[in-house]
Amino acid sequence: MGVPVSKAELLDAISTTFGNLIYDLERVPPELARTASMEGHAAGTMMSPADLVAYLLGWNELVLKWLDRDDRGEALELPETGFKWNQLGSLAQKFYADYQHLDWHELLTGLAATNLRLVETISSRTNDELYGHPWHGKWTKGRMVQFNTSSPYANARVRIRKWLKVVS
Repeated sequence: MGVPVSKAELLDAISTTFGNLIYDLERVPPELARTASMEGHAAGTMMSPADLVAYLLGWNELVLKWLDRDDRGEALELPETGFKWNQLGSLAQKFYADYQHLDWHELLTGLAATNLRLVETISSRTNDELYGHPWHGKWTKGRMVQFNTSSPYANARVRIRKWLKVVS
């Protein structure tokens, strides 16, 4: 799948990558979901499948926050208040902690609900808003959404499939 260059392609990429990912996440035995046995997002760390879902959930919520703040004409702090782009490993650790209280089923339900909200908000936007002009630096709004939705979904699927082979 190529890099989306239109609203329709972005929605298709999100739908396809999310559908593939959720299929594999549903294969994770719930009793192993909190086992930190895969390489983490920060160098030298380990994470669990639950952490991986928390990471995705955190990023999806951030994208929604960016879009909401932008809609209201408020200043954006990207990637997140208190974090710079060179601190993404620390941001991942924050996401793990933010969602550690949720069980496996709640994490998957939360991710699906957040993905649905993303699809709804993207669907409500014009192609020109998403791809007609730069939004953050040289990147369009659609590209920034893709960087933080369909791309991480595809990456997470590779990680979880590799993990499933080891634990099966």
